[in-house]
Amino acid sequence: MTHLHPAGIKPGRTSCAVSRYRPPAGPRRSGSHRRGFVQNGVISITVTMRILHGRFVQRFPHFLWNNTAGMNGSAPTRLVDPLEDPLPGVGTYEDFNTIDWVREKSKDRDRHREIANKSRQSTWALLRSISDAFSGWLLMLLVGLKTGAIAGGIDIAAHWLTDMKEGVCLIGFWFNHEHCCWTSNETTFQERDRCPQWQSWAELITGTSEGAFAYIVNYLMYLFWALLFAFLAVSLVRAFAPYACGSGIPEIKTILSGFIIRGYLGKWTLIIKTITLVLAVSSGLSLGKEGPLVHVACCCANILCHRFAKYRKNEAKRREVLSAAAAVGVSVAFGAPIGGVLFSLEEVSYYFPLKTLWRSFFAALVAAFTLRSINPFGNSRLVLFYVEFHAPWHLVELGPFILLGIFGGLWGAMFIKANIYWCKIRKSTCLGRYPVTEVLVVTALTGLLAYPNSYTRMSGPELISELFNDCSLLDSSQLCGYSPVTGVGNTLGDRPAGPGLYTALWQLALALVFKMLITVITFGMKVPSGLFIPSMAVGAIAGRLLGVGMEQLAYYHHDWVIFKGWCSPGADCITPGLYAMVGAAACLGGVTRMTVSLVVIMFELTGGLEYIVPLMAATMTSKWVADAFGREGIYEAHIRLNGYPFLEPKEEFEHNSLAVDVMRPRRADPSLAVLTQDGMTVGEVEALVESTDYSGFPVVVSAESQRLVGFVLRRDLLISIDNARKRQEGVVSASQVVFTDHAPSLPADAPPPLRLRGIVDLSPFTVTDHTPMDITVDIFRKLGLRQCLVTHNGRLLGIITKKDILKHMAQIANRDPDSILFN
Repeated sequence: MTHLHPAGIKPGRTSCAVSRYRPPAGPRRSGSHRRGFVQNGVISITVTMRILHGRFVQRFPHFLWNNTAGMNGSAPTRLVDPLEDPLPGVGTYEDFNTIDWVREKSKDRDRHREIANKSRQSTWALLRSISDAFSGWLLMLLVGLKTGAIAGGIDIAAHWLTDMKEGVCLIGFWFNHEHCCWTSNETTFQERDRCPQWQSWAELITGTSEGAFAYIVNYLMYLFWALLFAFLAVSLVRAFAPYACGSGIPEIKTILSGFIIRGYLGKWTLIIKTITLVLAVSSGLSLGKEGPLVHVACCCANILCHRFAKYRKNEAKRREVLSAAAAVGVSVAFGAPIGGVLFSLEEVSYYFPLKTLWRSFFAALVAAFTLRSINPFGNSRLVLFYVEFHAPWHLVELGPFILLGIFGGLWGAMFIKANIYWCKIRKSTCLGRYPVTEVLVVTALTGLLAYPNSYTRMSGPELISELFNDCSLLDSSQLCGYSPVTGVGNTLGDRPAGPGLYTALWQLALALVFKMLITVITFGMKVPSGLFIPSMAVGAIAGRLLGVGMEQLAYYHHDWVIFKGWCSPGADCITPGLYAMVGAAACLGGVTRMTVSLVVIMFELTGGLEYIVPLMAATMTSKWVADAFGREGIYEAHIRLNGYPFLEPKEEFEHNSLAVDVMRPRRADPSLAVLTQDGMTVGEVEALVESTDYSGFPVVVSAESQRLVGFVLRRDLLISIDNARKRQEGVVSASQVVFTDHAPSLPADAPPPLRLRGIVDLSPFTVTDHTPMDITVDIFRKLGLRQCLVTHNGRLLGIITKKDILKHMAQIANRDPDSILFN
């Protein structure tokens, strides 16, 4: 009997219908060319078997569907081949694992090529092709509409519940303070927020709003509502959606880099995060809703992706949609569509092709239009703290702006280190086991200290709006408490500070210290918590204080050299609100290390092109100063704290190590667990899988040669074996597992082999053992690899995973390599 050559048919003895298959050259990873071989080659084999039954059975018994069935004439039992019959679950990923970007993109190219080929055959196929091309834009439209509507509801509900801590509207409890007094004819200019329709809790309970007892009643009711909102928020998160806590941006960045976190973008997370975000913001905690809105937008996008097969079945395509959704979240948070697109590109996205840029812009536009149509603040603006400045800035003011940048960088670096230190304490002590108690204690502390100071009692957006405000003749704010001076028009020139302004400055100084300290322990609790608004509030307070100082300096010393020629007596030279805006950008940049997107967001907030240079100067100074203390922003620091396998694109690898220094197994480790292409049984493969916890296994020609054939994922291997046991008769533990095109010669009484060629990646990425690690790291970053095989003269030596690289980088940086928790 003639036997097959191990890699195909014996040379010189090929059959008329059977020939050795050679895949085309090049790094193709998809199975399309293999499918063509199966459809043409296997069908022709079947026809030949039926014609040349006797001789073919003798020479090639292993090509029969089932030897016994073929001999007795009964219905043949067909071998299950994943190439012919794609199994459900094959090609998917387990939780807390990284996707294979190259394989996903290859699958999408195959799908697109198949649709394009069919579109030339019939009108119906052409319509399906057009529908497939349009589905991405339709999905972006739905994401923008849904996110804009949810953001509008969050804004309205948060404003209403925030005002409920101080009182209630008698004509309708669903009205907030401002809306309640809109229709009143009894408001005065000095007390425009007071009207008979709105009553404080002291007025409802005691009948008066004056006196110490009324103050205590209002104080207690403020604490009661704050604690109630915080308790409901943390309880809902803990009971229904643990993933709804925090900002969400660190996890979004990790997911966009290819990591799988099941349920993080699910419907329950969306529902609970939307409700608890309103409650957390309304409780008065030092947090914002802007970061969590990015998480909400990504939840909307992920849920809607399941309506479209193109995005439901491809993890890489879905991440393109999530990148656009991140832009939508910032668009509705700040009313800045262009800034949102740049934020997604600069801060969160890992893979951002040009097509995603266009779709992000479209989705951000739709979301901003939707929010504008809802008009949640009743002022035709998308945000509560939209301002417009009219006075120009002078070159001399770049000095104070750079000082604000230095302050923002120092604050950002200090905040990151302090917050990470506090989060480590939370994780390593009993504090982390009692999240409800922690939230209630921090809420009570915040309420007790915040209520006496009007600038800490008001919500974050209201505080920023107050600090950004440019004083005019019609303003009755304490920050506009200057001594009376005759002005021209609706604006006032620089003038001496009055008692009201001095009081406001003291309160702002106390508010600055309070915000800086309380935000450190608030961010990271088990409630939805954003960092944009608290960081901006800290910077805006510092900027306003500096701005007022510069204004008074210009008023009293206008004859100094720095003020001569551009600041005459009585002129409006200095705009304190502009300093507040620059300070807000500097502090937010110091914490997040955003640059371009932050400047554009702040520009869209103010509507003034002429203030871009001060913003750029402060933002870049802030980043330089903060980078001097550490290159990580707050989100990267939390990614590292949580042990996510995120390979930071901005971090440079400067060590001169080689691939052999990082690969596994090391010299003292056991040998690498591999599969042979045709020398193992089902039982041996299952025993190997059960004895290890690896995510995949290299396939080699034999244990002796160690010549690389391909790579197979653990999940695909288990699913294929399980399905073969159910669907293919005769598959037992003694059945041979074959990863080649042709099964080897088997005895007549042997059980049928299990062909698993279809699940093998025949072109895994490989590097040689002497490849520098900086090149290897770049390959992982730019291709999104999850593993790379190391060879020497074609022989397999080891494997490098993303986790191995992260551990190596942690060792170089003198960090604990075991802090990388996931694969």
